[in-house]
Amino acid sequence: MRRAAWRVQPVIDWLLREGRLIGDPLALINALAERMTAAGAPVWRLRFSFASVHPQVAMWAYVWMRGQGAKLERVGHGFQSTEAFIGSPAQRLIQTGAPVRYRLTRLKASDHRLLHELAAMGGVDYTLMPLRFSDASLTLFGVTTDRAEGFARGDLRKFELLAEALSPVFEVVKLRRVAKTLLDTYVGRRAGERVLQGLVKRGDGETIHAALWFSDLRDFTALTETLPADKVLAMLNAYFEHVDAAVTPRGGEILRFIGDAMLIVFPAQTRREIDAACRAAVDAALDAFANLATLNHRRHRAGEPQIRFGVGLNVGEVIYGNVGAPDRLDFTVMGPAVNRTARLEGLTKTLGVPLLMSAEFAAHLDVPLRSLGAQQMKGVPRAQEVFALEAMLAEPRSAQPSAA
Repeated sequence: MRRAAWRVQPVIDWLLREGRLIGDPLALINALAERMTAAGAPVWRLRFSFASVHPQVAMWAYVWMRGQGAKLERVGHGFQSTEAFIGSPAQRLIQTGAPVRYRLTRLKASDHRLLHELAAMGGVDYTLMPLRFSDASLTLFGVTTDRAEGFARGDLRKFELLAEALSPVFEVVKLRRVAKTLLDTYVGRRAGERVLQGLVKRGDGETIHAALWFSDLRDFTALTETLPADKVLAMLNAYFEHVDAAVTPRGGEILRFIGDAMLIVFPAQTRREIDAACRAAVDAALDAFANLATLNHRRHRAGEPQIRFGVGLNVGEVIYGNVGAPDRLDFTVMGPAVNRTARLEGLTKTLGVPLLMSAEFAAHLDVPLRSLGAQQMKGVPRAQEVFALEAMLAEPRSAQPSAA
């Protein structure tokens, strides 16, 4: 008995009226699959893949399977030279620009391993078609069925009609993802969210409480004069990467790279949150020092210069917002607390201690500290009391990260 034909137009109508308003890609694909299934479409698996602008991810892939829902997969740079891509349906489509189809019950041994994997999972028929965007780029739309007779000719035509309706919707999805990725990458996740929410005028901002971190590499100017450019960049990236790995999991956000310096914020509001933010900043600093010590051991054996840095920690109220020229803005933090954090880091050089904190910051900690007395800071009217971790001062000089 022939299976009744399904209608694609109700799915397209839903997509253009309601579906396009769903901002989350995973929710959109789940809802789309539900609509297609309700319409009687022979869908067992859906996949959407589009190019990314991301330092680590070359392509975002959203995969839905019946009974499992949609999930996000990240494809790294260089995938075009891997076995997963070479000879794949995706490569064939990208090269020709035309839809491809494979009967998974009639595969040859030479067919790509993806097709054999889909067949082993229960797939019967597979098609991949392009979603065409206004910038001439393509998103790949794949449909697999486990229906015993596979796709009918009418099914393929309906998928093509659906692909035409999906193209403008998924172009918006891609642009949103690219915009968020670029903002997260270049201004930070929290700042990026505020920019996307509309804080884009010069002077827009808010007052927040935060634990503040300012760190700076040692001997960087001298190293740039003696090391090749690629070595300098590699050293900077290693330093930034180790600090990021220490602060980000603890709620810190790298707000700015200033040459070889880093400005990091740990936002908090209540007393309990501020206590936790200060503890997190100290833990992150100790973690970064420890991890770089391991890296420095390898660098020493390779005859490379050590990565040494100092950290100043402070806490206080700051202005978090836009500053700059009318058409070129920076989203950053401003205020006396920020200036004093940078001055604390500067004192790590003169006092020979790699980690220093203000009295205000120290008041939020419950670990042994030692006062190093009142210290004069450039631009600050009165000398300020400075504290260091007792454990760090008690360590032998050779075991400490150098602050010289």
